[in-house]
Amino acid sequence: MIRQYELVEAVKEYDPLANEELLNRAYVFAMKAHGMQERASGDPYFTHPLEVAGILVGLRLDVATIVTALLHDTVEDTLATLEEIESIFGKEVAFLVDGVTKLSQIAFQSDKAKQAENFRKLLIAMSSDIRVLLIKLADRLHNMRTLHFVKSAEKRMRVAEETMEIYAPLAERIGLHAIKDELQDLAFAQIHPEESASIVSRLQQLREQDEGLLQPILDAITETLKKNGLPAAVSGREKTPYSIWRKMQQKNITFEQLSDIMAFRIIVETISECYQALGIIHSAYSVIPGRFKDYISTPKSNNYRSIHTAIIGPNQHRIEIQIRTKEMDEVSELGVAAHWQYKQGANRDGYQYQWLRGLLDILETAEGPEEFLEHTKLEMFQDQVFCFTPKGDLITLPRGATTIDFAYAVHSNIGDHCKGVYINGRSRPLRTELKNGDQVAIITSKTQHPSPTWERFVVTGKARAAIRRFVRQQMHQQFTSLGKTLAQKEFLQAHLKLDEKKLEKAFEAFKVKTVEDVYASLGEGLKHPSELIRILYPDYKPAATKVSTSLPPPKQPLGSPDISGLIPGMAITFGECCHPVPGDPIVSIITTGKGAKIHRSDCNILDQYMDTPERWIDVHWNEDAQQTDRHAVRISMVVVHQPGSIAAVTAIITRQNAHIINLRTKHRTAEFYEIGIDLSVKGVEHLKNIIAALRTSQRVVSVERS
Repeated sequence: MIRQYELVEAVKEYDPLANEELLNRAYVFAMKAHGMQERASGDPYFTHPLEVAGILVGLRLDVATIVTALLHDTVEDTLATLEEIESIFGKEVAFLVDGVTKLSQIAFQSDKAKQAENFRKLLIAMSSDIRVLLIKLADRLHNMRTLHFVKSAEKRMRVAEETMEIYAPLAERIGLHAIKDELQDLAFAQIHPEESASIVSRLQQLREQDEGLLQPILDAITETLKKNGLPAAVSGREKTPYSIWRKMQQKNITFEQLSDIMAFRIIVETISECYQALGIIHSAYSVIPGRFKDYISTPKSNNYRSIHTAIIGPNQHRIEIQIRTKEMDEVSELGVAAHWQYKQGANRDGYQYQWLRGLLDILETAEGPEEFLEHTKLEMFQDQVFCFTPKGDLITLPRGATTIDFAYAVHSNIGDHCKGVYINGRSRPLRTELKNGDQVAIITSKTQHPSPTWERFVVTGKARAAIRRFVRQQMHQQFTSLGKTLAQKEFLQAHLKLDEKKLEKAFEAFKVKTVEDVYASLGEGLKHPSELIRILYPDYKPAATKVSTSLPPPKQPLGSPDISGLIPGMAITFGECCHPVPGDPIVSIITTGKGAKIHRSDCNILDQYMDTPERWIDVHWNEDAQQTDRHAVRISMVVVHQPGSIAAVTAIITRQNAHIINLRTKHRTAEFYEIGIDLSVKGVEHLKNIIAALRTSQRVVSVERS
């Protein structure tokens, strides 16, 4: 545990004018407040805020941030109050402490709602001061480092998933790549322990095999640059286990097929030298096509800048090279902490980050905290494409984004009235996916409004939240109109006057705030018009002979529990040719007398129906389609012909909570044999996890979906 004077000295190394007395006061206050409290590891609780402070000292942050790190759990976990913090340490520290304090005193309906509300509060606080997020990330990092001490497996899994879905993407968005990498690896080890252990083991084997190989490559690249008159610092860095696993999953490749497990970095002085280094490297070595990215001319949204390329390097090794200046490298490692503005007392407004403004837009349009959290994950958790407006303004979007996403990224009003689009001068459908470098011109119309079908193909949280908001408004208007009609009819039959001025009496009972909401409750069926009569006319008694002649509403025939877009009650079957599962893009082909057959959208059999478009129906999976374990899918594998190989494969599949329906051998040699396995899975994401887990096994040569 770092000592009091050691913490103060560490801060004063980079900030000689630091308020030493304030740091000492915070150290003593936090230690006394936490007293004899212990963590799950058995260590004194005070070690946690001290470690958080140490992480932030490593980022060279200001005194107020370090003081907040020491105090960040006192309001939540001790008898200290926010008012006491403000009186002793000032408003600035009190604001930061409040920003990272969880809402543990409020009773939410579920853990998910609590998580969402906590994140909503964190976002509001960090939008005013980004240091709130820096403290929160340091807090989460130390909690993840000690997560293995938590006895509850369920809690460990919940914390790890929350870290992977929220905090690691947030760290990436503000450029804290080192913290992002460590958070992902720690969460990966909890969520997929077998796969993590396997990759770590194979990395160790690779290091032993390639011992002595790294330095010759570094020397050769350094010498090549020096011969061409460009002195530079060259270093090598190994990819993290989680990034390796994710690439294996995304690229559908095995560990041995990865070409960039080791990345080499060239650090130069100026931007012009970056491009000079690129020219030297490309002249000296063969370039691997399709692997060049220029993030200097088009930086990422977190201000990351660098040139990426891949070559057949020294000794014919396939390697990835990153080229950047010293300043770019510092921003890459420390992100916002590398150029934080608090030292100069400049603007502390977190709004300079475009992605943060986007999250705040979602906050305004989402119906509740859980919906906000859902859309925020969409906004943060994807790779990027760079597109341009007709005026040349750069718009950064997640990969797979469509023109509707682009329209909402430019402005919410443009998205709401988007009618058509021109991409690179050509008219294209609104659902067209955008590519890097596309120039996009949106055509708007005052009479155009969002279509509910847009939600099926947009990928950004901002677009989805705006579409849902409009749909809710439309439904609210329809329910209001219907409810008013029902109320007028009920009051007319009772020979009573419907006085809208008196409807305020129903606000409390209906749990609403406006007259329109009263009518909407009636239209939606949440309340019955007779309840409104009892509230406005408590003495009214219906005639004893009054008999209702209205018929109950007809029951809708049940359709597929998994598929939306078909006529209710229509018979459906799934194509045995392609075995679609939830998450696959799908279409439906109508056959007379047999109903609808569901195929994957890339199924070869669809070529037979190209001349009969009237038989095609646009369908999609319901959100809860993956809740049942009953979707058949087939995979093909090549495994090493050794005793225990089949047992190892089946054990991995079992650990992934999948069921084996059938297993058969297709082809056998002395070294390998090919097998086919039919599985019952929850959906395409479940299948991807199974395939990724199988690829980490040394007994598996290859595995593909059939």
